[in-house]
Amino acid sequence: MSLLHNLESMNIIRVIEKKTIPARQKPSERFAGCLPEDRIEELQKELTQMRNEWERDIY
Repeated sequence: MSLLHNLESMNIIRVIEKKTIPARQKPSERFAGCLPEDRIEELQKELTQMRNEWERDIY
């Protein structure tokens, strides 16, 4: 590491410090509050309906 810093002081290379990567957020945390309440209720109803159709007997 000292060799790299010496080369940097002679303007031969430039050392770029590694940035810390922030902890990844879950999508549910990241997008919380993005949709209006009435749209959320509508989507919940549609999801429930789709799940019920999926579990329904088809014969």
